[in-house]
Amino acid sequence: KRDDIDIEISGRELRITGDLKEREREGVLRRSTRRTGHFEYRAHLPSDVRPDDVSAGLGDGVLTVTVPKAQAVKPRHIEITGT
Repeated sequence: KRDDIDIEISGRELRITGDLKEREREGVLRRSTRRTGHFEYRAHLPSDVRPDDVSAGLGDGVLTVTVPKAQAVKPRHIEITGT
């Protein structure tokens, strides 16, 4: 759930933390294969990202974090004029 996940960006580090909670089930549970508890994911970002434009979305249990890169400085053509 969105309330169970926290995303932070500090400098060049992206940090995602949260809690995986066990879902309530009816009936007899013979075996559980899902992980539960606290998790943390850290990633070092390249220096050419725009931290103010980072966005995240959660859909169908999949978290998508988009970290856009800054546009590379393109060479500018300077036209020579007559004097």
